[in-house]
Formats: sequence, C-alpha cells, structure tokens
Amino acid sequence: MMFSDTARKPATLNQTRASARRSKPLLSRKIWLPKALYALLPYFYLTTGVLALLATLYISHWLWLLPHYLIFSVACLHMGTLIYRRRHRDRNDGD
Repeated sequence: MMFSDTARKPATLNQTRASARRSKPLLSRKIWLPKALYALLPYFYLTTGVLALLATLYISHWLWLLPHYLIFSVACLHMGTLIYRRRHRDRNDGD
C-alpha cells in the first residue's frame, strides 16, 4: 500500500494562500486588461451580439443551431449594455 505523507507535513501560510488563490472560480478572479481593451469591451459585446443576431437570418437547415445563436446574441447584448451602463453610471454619479 502507498501512504501519503501530507498529513505529517504542516502547510505553510504561503502555500495555503497560493492554493486558495488557485482554487477560486474563474469568474470571480480579477482580470487586468490594457486600458484600450477595457474601453472597447462593451462595444465588442454589442457588436458580437448584433452579428450573432444577424447570423440567425442566414441559418436555414440547422434548426438546432438557431436557439444557440439567439441565446448567445441575447447574452452578448445583455453583457454589453450592462457593462456600458455601469461605467457611465459611475461617471455620472461622480459629477
């Protein structure tokens, strides 16, 4: 039998913090973007949503694909407007 020796070695505080940092879900991590990409992010979502919505007009044979395109386009439009409104709300509240 193979026994693990991890129970005998106490973990240091740095190791515990590093493992907790790695175990965070991807959506709750902070992502640092360059300022230009950060400013263009809502417009990227909006254009992607509009393009996906327009792409549904050309889908004729794959009916199983149509709902996925619609859900993706609505999600992109929702995220784009949400990010845009939050950024402009924060700017207007400061005035």
